[in-house]
Amino acid sequence: MANIPKVVEKVVNHEMCTGCGLCVFECPSKAIEMSWNESGFLVPKVVGECDDNGRCLTVCPFNPVPEEGVKTEDELAEKFLAEDIHHHAKVGKYKGIYAGYANEYRLSSSSGGLATYVCSELLEQGYVDHILSVKESQSEGRYYEYAVSSSKKEIAASSKTRYYPVTLGTIFSELDKLEGKVAIVGVACFVKAIRLSQYKNPVLKEKIPFLIGIICGGLKSRFYTEYLAQKAGASHGFQQPQYRIKNVETSAGDYSFGCDDVKTHAHKTIRMKTVGDMWGTGLFKSNACDFCDDVTCELADISLGDAWIKPYHLDGKGTNLVITRSHFADGLMVQGIQQGKLSLENLNIESLLLSQKGSFNHRHTGLSFRMRSAQKNGVMVAPKRFDQEKVSFDFKIVQKLRMNTRKKSLVLWEKYSNASIFDEKMSFPLKKLKLATAFYHYKKAALNKLKLNRPQ
Repeated sequence: MANIPKVVEKVVNHEMCTGCGLCVFECPSKAIEMSWNESGFLVPKVVGECDDNGRCLTVCPFNPVPEEGVKTEDELAEKFLAEDIHHHAKVGKYKGIYAGYANEYRLSSSSGGLATYVCSELLEQGYVDHILSVKESQSEGRYYEYAVSSSKKEIAASSKTRYYPVTLGTIFSELDKLEGKVAIVGVACFVKAIRLSQYKNPVLKEKIPFLIGIICGGLKSRFYTEYLAQKAGASHGFQQPQYRIKNVETSAGDYSFGCDDVKTHAHKTIRMKTVGDMWGTGLFKSNACDFCDDVTCELADISLGDAWIKPYHLDGKGTNLVITRSHFADGLMVQGIQQGKLSLENLNIESLLLSQKGSFNHRHTGLSFRMRSAQKNGVMVAPKRFDQEKVSFDFKIVQKLRMNTRKKSLVLWEKYSNASIFDEKMSFPLKKLKLATAFYHYKKAALNKLKLNRPQ
């Protein structure tokens, strides 16, 4: 019987893959390649004979049996980030915390334009020669993919958020052909995979001296894009999906999805507020994301997200949350402020935690329940730092319902691929989840109020 690649056996077969593709790069026998699965995600597929050496598993961010020295993000941070900076258990290592925007790129970006600014500065200052980031795809069957940018003009083409499956699997193998140094933009699991690859291949530490982390609310299946295109009215197929079309007259959360109808060439849009909650419900989300406890992309040199707190989220032009994790990254921010290129304010750690409150609650507080549920079903789960949190009975109900809506959404779209049927069949599960979540928050608020009013 042919050997099964370890990453397929221990990760993919347990629905714990987010599609980073570093296993493809690491596989010496070229036994795997990235391919679409039935749920609309890119995952490794066996295409050749496996020599069973297990190297593919060593760079997987969801490896259930990692080396002790790289067991979690904490151990990796000690190896790759500066020692003389701050540390917080929920945030990781950090030098500075900011909220603000890049004056030149704000309006052309999905948020505050900091990702475009950092990439442009890295190139212009000669710190790196190339950037790997997500752009419109030139490959058939994909809307977006990782591509190389070597100029400020090319970087501008990748300045938008893409909620679409991508992989580093193919392009990472091309690094040797690029002269000079490279910076990479990625979400937490992708950044962790790169750090693991640098740990196994020290030459990559010099080749990739800077990582830009994007704070992520969960990776979406390609079904998410197909669903939104239909909801927007693109009934004949679509192209050029856009996920964060700003409304500068309202708030940061009041953005729209848009795409072009293939047959009519009309540009179709839909306000995401009219679609409903696509993030707190877990719709179209990767199962592996429910087993990630890295909320703020802890292993990047700089982490960028949205400042979802007052007064910033009230500004429809967009405001970034910025966490620097190296002296060089923090120097870029300070220099940008001094040169008038950046409008940034310092944030305290409490404001940072509040800005990502929902994600911390789901990924840290609820994680232990999801881990126990998975392990009871024979699923192998990677070691986690927040696996001993106490979970209340009412929050366990929320977790069960959220896990159900996530799974059901993928099954239904694969079966029907019809937005009307999908909405009808998901209506009751979503109502149950909404009620359970509302009760959980009401009870939690009531208990907190009692604690505050209790005599000392």
